[in-house]
Amino acid sequence: MSCVQELRALVGPRPLILPSAGALVFDQAGRVLLQRRADDGIWNIPGGAMEPGETLEQTAQREVREETGLDIGGLKLLCVLSGPQFFHVYPSGDAVYHVAAIYLAEQLRGTPGTDDAEATETRFFDVGETPANMNLISQSALDRYRSEMARAGAH
Repeated sequence: MSCVQELRALVGPRPLILPSAGALVFDQAGRVLLQRRADDGIWNIPGGAMEPGETLEQTAQREVREETGLDIGGLKLLCVLSGPQFFHVYPSGDAVYHVAAIYLAEQLRGTPGTDDAEATETRFFDVGETPANMNLISQSALDRYRSEMARAGAH
């Protein structure tokens, strides 16, 4: 049982402040890896809740490995997202205020797959042509990435 599941057993669906981490993972063609969530069909970057004793980097690496089968490294912090706009109620009724550290993964090993418990599909998308139905954290992370790349003069 995860830490979040243990907390939910105690507090029910009431809002939690949930530290989490995710990663923008790119293939050699520069396309970004996204997953379609099994519970609501929304696309997102791989990531999830921090467990006790982990660093945010370890959380991002564990979540990407669990959800996609990929091992990532060379993590660089892109941004930390927090605030009332990142409040979310899951289909289960559980409410959270996300505090999400988003990393860029500079190293990638393996072939992406799908963790059927959490996602129905995993695939790479052109950074400029991502699905319209993305969660706010993922959309905000991609917007930040695009902004950083434009500022650096890369396209």
